[in-house]
Amino acid sequence: MERYLVCITGASGSLYALRLLSTLALQGASLHVACSDWGAHTVLEETGRPIGYWLNKIRSSGGPARTHVPVMLHETNDFAAPIASGSFRLDGTVIVPCSNETVGSLASGTASNLIHKAGSIALQEGWPLILVTQESPLSLVALRSLTALKEAGATVLPACPSFAGNPNTPEDLVDSVLTVILRALRI
Repeated sequence: MERYLVCITGASGSLYALRLLSTLALQGASLHVACSDWGAHTVLEETGRPIGYWLNKIRSSGGPARTHVPVMLHETNDFAAPIASGSFRLDGTVIVPCSNETVGSLASGTASNLIHKAGSIALQEGWPLILVTQESPLSLVALRSLTALKEAGATVLPACPSFAGNPNTPEDLVDSVLTVILRALRI
């Protein structure tokens, strides 16, 4: 069973993370989630429901044939969590949405929370690390940090919805970004 980590930070765009989790669950993947306090606030603000509601929904009926799937939520201050170690092999780490604060922390090698630590581990181990950036405009500091992360092996994937194919709903726009994320994960 493939194992993925999805990290949610406080940048706008939590729908991308929730849709990614649902899609990975349908693939039968084991899911690990780290959600910052601001990420949880943003999920609630953007969807009207807390992160726990969405994870329970995915956990209970999100797998193949609508079966139960393992979804583990890790506290961002828990540096003893398995995802904080390179010995816990992941098939991919996606930080979505990825705030500029997270970009700066990863680029400087500092780990003030579990999301930063897990991203650093992915870079250290050479595992797929996908940063779905959402904030705009980008400062020169953010651009240099993203360049350093790209050079270190991360995939920098700005959340740029596609209008090709005449999307009819906001979900169609979210799915256009999701398709690019899945391609980067080789799914």
